[in-house]
Amino acid sequence: MTRTCLMVDDSLVVRKAARRIIEGLGFTVTEAKDGQEALESCRAGLPDGVLLDCNMPVMDGITFLRAARAEFGPDQPRIVLCTTEAEFARIVQALEAGAQEYVMKPFDADIIRDKFEQAGLLEPAA
Repeated sequence: MTRTCLMVDDSLVVRKAARRIIEGLGFTVTEAKDGQEALESCRAGLPDGVLLDCNMPVMDGITFLRAARAEFGPDQPRIVLCTTEAEFARIVQALEAGAQEYVMKPFDADIIRDKFEQAGLLEPAA
């Protein structure tokens, strides 16, 4: 069965880079440019995972997280928050809002694989 991932970021460049990495991990990827678009995408078909940018227009990552958890429950989809902020309070806020993991930008394929394993989206590599 093909796993699915929703890539949410207001930057087209970041979405394209992340998409290549996530598809390389065996996922079918859809994209959204903000939290509102992401919520509508989840309502249309819940993905296995979401790689979610924190700072976006219309609806930011934390607001999306809270809305998704209220609507879909605590475990689905698995959400990995992506941020440029090393600010610990922001990370705590994301985890409290229901993110399974977080990743710092810039990221690479190894970091994404590791975070997806920790979030339960991938089996640990042998």
